[in-house]
Amino acid sequence: MQERIPQAGSPCIRQRIVQAAIRLHRQIGFKKTTVADIARGASMSPANVYRFFASKQVIEEAVVTDLFEQVSAAATLAALLSGSALERLAAALSAIAQLHEHRLENDSKLHELVAAAVSENWEVALSYADRIRGLVRSIIAGGQGSGELRPGSPMAMTCCLLEAMDGYLNPSRINAATVRPTFDEMLDFCASALHHAPWVQSTDLAADLSPKAVG
Repeated sequence: MQERIPQAGSPCIRQRIVQAAIRLHRQIGFKKTTVADIARGASMSPANVYRFFASKQVIEEAVVTDLFEQVSAAATLAALLSGSALERLAAALSAIAQLHEHRLENDSKLHELVAAAVSENWEVALSYADRIRGLVRSIIAGGQGSGELRPGSPMAMTCCLLEAMDGYLNPSRINAATVRPTFDEMLDFCASALHHAPWVQSTDLAADLSPKAVG
């Protein structure tokens, strides 16, 4: 009996293929998984898989997109449920770090795919990074508006913060066996740099800079 050809735009069939790929990536890793394996897991022929995805790479990109959507949604929700700007930043970044660490510990083979996407600059990984930057930038800008965070370019401050926290947020780096502060220690350091502490002139400053004092 000839296999029924589904409509090429069916989201349900696409998701079935992606879920089959995720199961295989967890079991044997994305490098060993073939399109034929995915087709068997989705109960269809390889030819029909190719009707929905042009290549194995495109399937992997769809898998990574799903995983990054989960992380992005968790970070956004965590930020919404928190109070001050610094609390929102801490909650969002902590959610990201915890999800990546959890995947590394419990789905190491699936984590390898996500790490590869980041280290190789896949388009889906770059898009995810843009969303996280946008989230962090909006929180920082809001904190500046309320006077909680110091003045400055919100984008520059966002890039500095994410660069400092990269070892805890980047899937391709969180497994690095390097000596470094804990997540909380680094975040506290960054929070101190972001916090707006108005400069107060010392009462002795004028005297210290007087000609007599300099002499």
